[in-house]
Amino acid sequence: MFTLTTGELAAKLGAELEGAADVVLTGVADLRSAGPGQLAFATAPHFWPVAAASAAAAVIVPKNAKLDSPRPALLRAADADAAFTAACALFAPPPIVPPRGVHPQACVSPEAKLGDNVSVGAFAVVEAGAEIGAGTTLYPQTYVGHGARLGRECLLYPFASVRERCVLGDRVILQNGAVIGADGFGYAVDAQGVRTKIPQVGIVVLEDDVEIGANATVDRARFGETRVGKGTKVDNLVMIAHNCAIGEHSVLCSQVGMAGTTTLGKHVICAGQAGLAGHLTVGDHAVVGAQAGVSKDLPGGQMYLGAPAVPRLEFGKSLAHVAGLPKLKEQLKTLEARLAAVERGSGA
Repeated sequence: MFTLTTGELAAKLGAELEGAADVVLTGVADLRSAGPGQLAFATAPHFWPVAAASAAAAVIVPKNAKLDSPRPALLRAADADAAFTAACALFAPPPIVPPRGVHPQACVSPEAKLGDNVSVGAFAVVEAGAEIGAGTTLYPQTYVGHGARLGRECLLYPFASVRERCVLGDRVILQNGAVIGADGFGYAVDAQGVRTKIPQVGIVVLEDDVEIGANATVDRARFGETRVGKGTKVDNLVMIAHNCAIGEHSVLCSQVGMAGTTTLGKHVICAGQAGLAGHLTVGDHAVVGAQAGVSKDLPGGQMYLGAPAVPRLEFGKSLAHVAGLPKLKEQLKTLEARLAAVERGSGA
């Protein structure tokens, strides 16, 4: 079991220790379930009372945190989130590294090219013309299509698929069931309403350090490419349609849906269940809130909420107006009653 004392951990994290330096830490946990030997963290003021009452052996907090005693040992950090992330990495169990080489039950075309130190698991399929970079791991039951190219040190978990001719950069992670390069959703409709499939001849390009979540899909372009910029993280059950372009270091949370030919800038965040119509652009550093519906271009550098999505302050004003409707309704009823009384008096 890996252990560190509070003093040793504080030194590794560059944190200021408040409390005993010889407390032995064996792992991490959340504030409410943590017990002796475990490390937790509390970043916001509303968590500080919980931290003070926690049974954790130590808690990472911001430097300005104010906790009433009794309390566990504190590690005060300039960036508590980053410090706890680093601590989690220290206590994480060692990664499970599959055996290098090709499993006897894998199906690898003799026309595929495998780099050094590659692992191909049982029932994985690598088609002709595919290229697998050095150190890449294909877990059992993954699929790499004809002419696809994977960079170095990629991880494809079971049932992940990379379709024909698609390209992955280095250190790309595909979680279970991710599909890269399925056909874009394109059909021509005739006068009778019959739909004919439009060939989707483009590809998908995932740049370095992209991660695609479980059962998420990135469709191939109708022509050209669908591109996801380096460092972008895509959560489970996200849909990225044909010919979309996503800038570097963006984040798409669960159940986000992007229609075709939509462009996101750099460092864009789309919260859960946000929906984006096609052929529009969202600027750098924009935040699209949960369940927001984006129907037109949005400038970067601010947060948008609602459907249709509007700037956060405008959305807040709209909510305030809606909240005031019951009061306005009662005022209107009162005015109507007074007007009716005046009309009756005039008639008399």
